[in-house]
Amino acid sequence: MATEIKMPQLGESVTEGTISNWLVSPGDRVNKYEPLAEVVTDKVNAEIPSTFTGTIKDIMVQVDETVAVGTVICSIIPDEESASSDQQEESSTERNTQDESTNTSAQGSDQSQKKRYSPAVIRLAGEHQIDLALVDGTGRGGRITRKDIEAVIESGKHQTKAPQPAVKREATSQPATIEKTTSKVNSYQAGDREEVLAVSPVRKAIANNMVKSKHEAPHAWLTIEVDVTNLVEYRNRIKNHFKEKEGFSITYLPFFMKATVEALKEFPQLNSMWAGDKIIRKKDINLSMAVATEDSLFVPVIKNADDKTIKGLAKEVVELSSKVRSGTLTSQDSQGGTFTINNTGAFGSIMSAPIINHPQAAILSVESIVKRPVVMETKQGDMIAIRHMVNLCLSLDHRVLDGLVCGKFLAAIKSKLENMDESNLSVY
Repeated sequence: MATEIKMPQLGESVTEGTISNWLVSPGDRVNKYEPLAEVVTDKVNAEIPSTFTGTIKDIMVQVDETVAVGTVICSIIPDEESASSDQQEESSTERNTQDESTNTSAQGSDQSQKKRYSPAVIRLAGEHQIDLALVDGTGRGGRITRKDIEAVIESGKHQTKAPQPAVKREATSQPATIEKTTSKVNSYQAGDREEVLAVSPVRKAIANNMVKSKHEAPHAWLTIEVDVTNLVEYRNRIKNHFKEKEGFSITYLPFFMKATVEALKEFPQLNSMWAGDKIIRKKDINLSMAVATEDSLFVPVIKNADDKTIKGLAKEVVELSSKVRSGTLTSQDSQGGTFTINNTGAFGSIMSAPIINHPQAAILSVESIVKRPVVMETKQGDMIAIRHMVNLCLSLDHRVLDGLVCGKFLAAIKSKLENMDESNLSVY
């Protein structure tokens, strides 16, 4: 009797996933925990593992098809169905030995999966300029796994070559997905001076989530200007010593995160979500942070951010960003976020209106720190001085929040940032 495999929930607010690539076909034999398919959501890329050792019977969902969490995507006939329990007990040792021998033999001869790379493998290989053609895969059908790439990196003996256009193309989407998606763009006829680009599963998932957020949540926006001159001077004084001691750079983002989580303690209304006929206020402050790659946007989560020092927040930022760019981010890393902070200033932006990370109630964008002439009040009267200024832009769900509480929230962040200096601040 066949057992159904369903689309798993790969994040707290994830309601659907897109199959970007099947790694098996009907009739294939799979081992327990062996990946069956690659799935893409707006939160994470992941592989769906088999929960049984057995044979693939049917595949119900096609490549590039988006289905809801809980939808049956394939069926497996577990090995336990092929023999009685008595026969299993008598021959378990012998069968395990035979399976081991058969698998080893099959891996040595079958190379049908050699050139089918997962997104994680492609990203890791691209980062370290590893020529995948020179890597021996230990997966089924010679498939190269993430562990194979990590082993090559650790050995330090891998050969590299200049990036090829084909590899770049695969990094955006699997070839089969590109062909299938491109065929669906035929409704628009491109002109001679136009280029049609296929929409990757990741970009499609992001688009769907953004449309859902804009349609469901009535957005409102607030912006506040903050003088962070003291913070800039303090960070400049400690950054070299910090890097020597900790091994990584201290950026401005952890300081903004610290001010934000402290303000969330004072105004917990912003740490909420809309739930139809009620508002859910979260007791934990789990800070989502937007991390962009060349063609995607991921939102990993710093759990219990209010319990962390600036150093602790900085370490989390470095580790989660590294996971995103190496393709090793897990679904667990993206779950449980209660409020999002977006560092648009890293791209030079000075003003933005971010879209809320559904189902959260608000998102804060930290814009670029720039020098501006500012009128300052002194005992001698008004003076013009050059100061380091930054805009903080807050988008809010008007079903949950109003301008009054959000204005007080931004004012609290402003006060904390403008008073950050050696007298009242420590990164440790």
